[in-house]
Amino acid sequence: MTMVETTTDLRTEALSPEELSIVQTAKERIARRKRRVLVGRVLLLAVFLGVWEIGAETGLIDPFFFGSPLGIVQRLADWFVNGTAYGSLWLQVGITLEEALLGFAAGVASGVLFGVVLGEVAFLADVVGPYIKIVNALPRIVLGSIFVMWLGLGLASKVLLAAVLVFFVVFFNAFQGVRSVDRNLIANMRILGASRLQLVQYVIFPSAMTWIIASLHVALGFSIIGAIVGEFLGAERGLGLVIATAQNTFDANGVFGAMLVIGLLALGAEALMAKAEKRLLAWQPSHGREPDTQGL
Repeated sequence: MTMVETTTDLRTEALSPEELSIVQTAKERIARRKRRVLVGRVLLLAVFLGVWEIGAETGLIDPFFFGSPLGIVQRLADWFVNGTAYGSLWLQVGITLEEALLGFAAGVASGVLFGVVLGEVAFLADVVGPYIKIVNALPRIVLGSIFVMWLGLGLASKVLLAAVLVFFVVFFNAFQGVRSVDRNLIANMRILGASRLQLVQYVIFPSAMTWIIASLHVALGFSIIGAIVGEFLGAERGLGLVIATAQNTFDANGVFGAMLVIGLLALGAEALMAKAEKRLLAWQPSHGREPDTQGL
């Protein structure tokens, strides 16, 4: 049991029977709303897939260009059993995940480092700021092509592209988080004799942590995008190469099948990131409100 759960239990025990009844009613409404949301999502997906399949079967939608849900399932089943043209499907997934995670780690580390340093040292931020904005304005596909020319078709070019995409997302959030720290708190710490390193370690970085963690959700998706785009531009293996090959052979089911795999990977990574965020920010008091349950 975590500290947050223990604190919640203690607060619940201190409530009167009437208050406990209100809390229980609210929990039931929230649980009921979650179930309704889940049912709505499933129904929406079922209707979308049903209309798509019926359209493909009746000729309203050309399956050659748009594929069909049944064709996508058959293509994925074939990949699972026989593998892709570049090896097993799991191998392609593993390579793309490796590139994305390495790029994510490198981008987060460098983004946090530069964001905190430039946010704390105003002179350095004024000097380097215009160049960071210039690089950020460059199209990522151009950077990907340059990295492929520099580093070849292997792992390094994909990791570097993913890291660049992640870097800017994390950097700007870390920079803004450092700049948003209460100046009075910093002044009080300096009066007490804290050094700059101690300020960063005990005040600035913890205060900016909320901003940094908030950026990780977007950064994780960007790392997967960077790996896929890098593979699409040139690679020996990976889901991006599978998509490029399917596109070149006009295999719409293959394109959508690979996209479905990428979407499932992204959802899984997002779920893990949400759990990590709860643990990292468990020390913070909850200021958010519960979902609106009126009328449910």
